[in-house]
Amino acid sequence: MTHSPGSAPAPAPRFPWPFRVFEPAPPAPVMLTDPTEIKQHYRRWQRRVLIASIIGYAMFYFVRKNLSIAMPVMEKSLGITKTDLGLFLTLHGLLYGLSKFGNGFLGDRCNARTFMAFGLALSAVVNIFFGLSSAVLTLGLLWMFNGLVQGIGFPPCARLMTHWFSPKELATNFSIWNTSHSIGAALVVVLCGYLVSTWGDWRLCFFVPAGLAILCSIYLLFALPDTPPSVGLPEVEGTAQPEAGTKGFSTALLKQAFTNKYIWFLCLANFFVYTVRYGVFDWGPTMLTEMKGVKLTHAGWMVFAFEGAGVVGMLISGWLTDRIFGGRGARVCLISMCLAGISMLLFWKLPGQSIWLGTCLLCAAGFFIYGPQALVGTVVANLATKQVAATAIGFTGVFAYASTLISGWGLGALVQHYGWEAGLAGLTGMAAIGMILFAFAWPAQAHGYGENHSAK
Repeated sequence: MTHSPGSAPAPAPRFPWPFRVFEPAPPAPVMLTDPTEIKQHYRRWQRRVLIASIIGYAMFYFVRKNLSIAMPVMEKSLGITKTDLGLFLTLHGLLYGLSKFGNGFLGDRCNARTFMAFGLALSAVVNIFFGLSSAVLTLGLLWMFNGLVQGIGFPPCARLMTHWFSPKELATNFSIWNTSHSIGAALVVVLCGYLVSTWGDWRLCFFVPAGLAILCSIYLLFALPDTPPSVGLPEVEGTAQPEAGTKGFSTALLKQAFTNKYIWFLCLANFFVYTVRYGVFDWGPTMLTEMKGVKLTHAGWMVFAFEGAGVVGMLISGWLTDRIFGGRGARVCLISMCLAGISMLLFWKLPGQSIWLGTCLLCAAGFFIYGPQALVGTVVANLATKQVAATAIGFTGVFAYASTLISGWGLGALVQHYGWEAGLAGLTGMAAIGMILFAFAWPAQAHGYGENHSAK
C-alpha cells in the first residue's frame, strides 16, 4: 500500500508472540548527520554490542556444554555407556550444525536482539526438562532438540558483528567476541564441577545454568540493538557492495558465498578444528579422570585452563590477522593448526607427565586450536560480505558440527574398544588433516567487498 506525501506510512504487520522474534527491525529513528556525534555514538554502541553479545553467547554455552561435566556421573548413576553418551554428543552436534545453517538465513533478515534472546530462553527450558528426566531415550531426544535450539545463538551474533564493525577491524573484534565460547565453556565446567562434587546430583548441572540463562535472555532484550540504522546511525564504513543498491539476499550475493573455493576449503578445515576442540572439551573430564587419575574437580579446572588459554589464543590470532597479515586470516589458521597438532602430540607421547605438565600442554593445545576456531568465521564473513555473513558462517557450522560424528560417537566408541591412547592418536591425526586444508586456503583475499578484492 502506498501513502500520499506528508502522510504517515502504513504500520508494519505485527507477528503474534513468540513468532515476533522473526519480525523485521522497527522503523529507523532520525539519522544522525554530525560526524562527531556519529563517531561518539558508534563507539558507545560498538562497546555495548560487543559486551552484551559476549555475555549472551557465553550463556548459550551454560546450557549446552554443561553435559560434559555431568557425563562421568550420569555414566555411573544411570548406567549409560560411553558409546551412548558419544551418540548424544554426535546427534546434538549434527542437529546444531544444520540448525546453525538454517537459522543463518533467518539471522540475516531478523532482528538480532529478539532472535538471540528467544533462542537462549528456549534452550534454558529444554535444559530444565532434561534435568527432570532419567530415561536414556528421553534424555537423547531432549538433547537433540537442544541442538536445534542452540543453532539460534550464533546467527544474530554474526549479523551484529558484521554490521557494527568494518572489515579492517572485524578480525580483532570478532576474536574478542569469540572469547565468549571459552568464557562460557570454562565457567560452566567449573560451576558444574562444584555442583556435582558438593551436592552429588548431576541434575543441578542443568537446573542452575538454565536459571542463569533465563535471566540473561531478559538482559539481552534490554541491552542489544539490531543494525546501526535501527538506532539512527549510518552503515559501517568499508562495506559498500559492487552492485549498487543491493540489499539483503540476492542471487549474486549467495553465489559469492557458495561458489568461493576458499570458503569451501575453510569449511572443510573447520570440520577438523572442531573435532580436536570438542574431542578435548567434551571428553576432557572423562579422559583426565580415567587416563590420568585426576579428581573430577581438578579435571574441571584443567579444562578451564584449556579454555582460558584459548581466550588468549583468539585475541592474539585476531590481532595478528589485522595488524600483521593484512586481514588474511587463513594464513594465521594454518600456522595455529600446525602448532595445535604438535601440542596434542606432546600431550599424547611425552612420558611421566605430572598434572602441571599435562595442564601446560592442554593450555598450549587450547591456545592454538582456538585461533582457527575464531578466525574461520571471520574470514568467511569478510569473503561473503555482511549481507550474507550469517548464512555463510552458518554454512561453516554444518561442517564444524558434522565433526561430532568423530569427536562424539566416534571417539566414544574408539575409546570404549581401544582405550585413550587410540583416542589421542586420532585427535592428533585430525589436527594434521586440518593443517593441510588450511594450506589450500593460503591465497584467499582479505575480503569480498568490491570487485578488486573478491576471491577468485
